[in-house]
Amino acid sequence: MLATLVRTLGDLQLAEDAVQEAAVAALRAWPETGVPDDPRAWLAVTARNKAYDMLRREAARPVKETAAGWFAPQVTADLAQEVLEMVEPDSVVRDDLLRLVFTCCHPALAREAQVALALRTLAGLDVAAIARGFLVPEATMAKRLVRARQKIAHAGIPYRVPADTELPERLPAVLAVVHLIATEAHAPSAGDGVVRVDLEAEALRLARLLTDLMPGEPEVISLLALLLFTAARRPARTGADGLPVLLADQDRSRWDHAAIGEASVLLAEAVHRSGGAAGRYQLQAHLAACHARALSWADTDWTRIIGLYDLILGVSANPVVALNRAVAVAQRDGPAAGLAALDGAGGMPRSHLWHAARADALERLGRADEARRELGVAAALAPTGPEQRLLARRLDALVSRGADGPLRGTPG
Repeated sequence: MLATLVRTLGDLQLAEDAVQEAAVAALRAWPETGVPDDPRAWLAVTARNKAYDMLRREAARPVKETAAGWFAPQVTADLAQEVLEMVEPDSVVRDDLLRLVFTCCHPALAREAQVALALRTLAGLDVAAIARGFLVPEATMAKRLVRARQKIAHAGIPYRVPADTELPERLPAVLAVVHLIATEAHAPSAGDGVVRVDLEAEALRLARLLTDLMPGEPEVISLLALLLFTAARRPARTGADGLPVLLADQDRSRWDHAAIGEASVLLAEAVHRSGGAAGRYQLQAHLAACHARALSWADTDWTRIIGLYDLILGVSANPVVALNRAVAVAQRDGPAAGLAALDGAGGMPRSHLWHAARADALERLGRADEARRELGVAAALAPTGPEQRLLARRLDALVSRGADGPLRGTPG
């Protein structure tokens, strides 16, 4: 609804206020009147009317309860559809949410501001989650979002669907938005879940829409392949106790092998179409394919994985990539080499995964006291309940000298 209202009104703040007002009206009216047969229709019409009221500046309307009761009887499926299809733009982008992602990725804004604004406005990610995705402090990201909105307002940047000819230049930022939605789905920044299925489904939906919109674009195809490879592991990523199951310990028979097969076909097509010039998403898809195709943890081709991480680091320095490379080094060359690689990976001293990986290497080297300290720090820094409990359990096991094995690698 927000995407539709922005498209029809051309004003993000007005659209956000109208959707919020419609939600408030529903929360007040529905306990009295019952949930409508078509809640989406009710909200769509109410939000549209609220927006028009604001535009007419009729601040003296009746109280919200009366307004909500007045709107509800008029709602029909046909009227709601009319509202949702208002001012259909002449664009090849047929999905309102995807249109608004392209709209937020305006070239007048810095790339990071484009992506952050889309994630905050459309994906509903909080500032902390966005900051984690960009590896910056939360306060820094909050300031960037404020500056982006101020620039839009002061420069008069229109919220309009870009012309079809403008889509290619905005594509890299749009791909980054979809990828970061998937990242938050795979590794939530807060909460009590191992994975956010809602965000995973939305990222896949948007990636499929992009492949339909721009068929044959290698990085679009590669991103969809990457998301499918990653989502395929979800059935095995949570144990019966609700805790994460590390990649090394997952039952690979529970993986979605149909999704892995589809991803493999897509990756082969991306390689063919790119002519050997792999982009960042194709390289990441190759990494995911290495894990997806390995019959077991022991069969993983760590040399190829390290080489792929080196290629990605050659494109752009990224402490998360450096951390994952160090974990791969530890698997191939042993814990001492892995520990040296971890200590050489800058920018991750406050990451729970960095501390957990160091604990694994130290434990394998027989340095139990240091490993316990690192696990304690990792458990304190872990952003979600399941990760905190998993690390605390492993710390208890190590303290009691009955650990059931090292923390191998990163979560699945």
